[in-house]
Amino acid sequence: MTEKKLTGKIARERIRLMETPRPPDGLIEGFKALGDASGIVSDVMDSLGLTGVIGASFLKPTIQGACLVGPALTVRNIIQREHPYETSKANVNKMAEFEAHNLALPGDVVVIQGVSGVSNMGGISAQTGKRQGEAGAIVSGGIRDVAHSRSVDYPLWASEITPVTGKSRLETVEINGDVEIGGIRVSPGDIVVADDTGVCFIPRDRAEEVLRLCTKKHGFETIKCAAIDAGAAVPDLPGNA
Repeated sequence: MTEKKLTGKIARERIRLMETPRPPDGLIEGFKALGDASGIVSDVMDSLGLTGVIGASFLKPTIQGACLVGPALTVRNIIQREHPYETSKANVNKMAEFEAHNLALPGDVVVIQGVSGVSNMGGISAQTGKRQGEAGAIVSGGIRDVAHSRSVDYPLWASEITPVTGKSRLETVEINGDVEIGGIRVSPGDIVVADDTGVCFIPRDRAEEVLRLCTKKHGFETIKCAAIDAGAAVPDLPGNA
């Protein structure tokens, strides 16, 4: 099998996996069926002793009402040592999230351990990700061109928004290795669930167990909401006995 043509934005040896590990059949669809489920997922992860939940007060969504589910395609950026004016003058660009777009399979979520104060993904990058079939992106660090990414319906969750370019200020040093997002370790292929309330990173080897328990909890909450709508007295609501 011929290896995929690369962009050359990052050395081949810094790409730990050429393809994000794929989830089991039906897993993504199962999480999507739960709707805006970060609260349910968070509760279930708590019950299993799993960390991996970050609130929307830190990772803020750019598209209200968007829900995202997919396997993580990870990117790690660091600050360049050179002064940005020098690298800009020399037209040096060491960003490589476009290599991540190049490697992405439909449904992947680009998860970037980024640099604060500068953009780690802009509008053209987001448009490229949308064209590649990505579900969206999670960025610890800055993003920009939010109107552009909204216009192509590419949802992002980011800790910062800034017009300052990262092209002359940061360097991508690894793709599809482990990253750290808000103190949470995320590995390629981990399942990302995100909505207006927050972002959940589910370890891929526990994802089926988490989905099973989430589906059960979602079913119970659906019954409880129906009882509320039907006018049941508060003491008589399911789970209050």
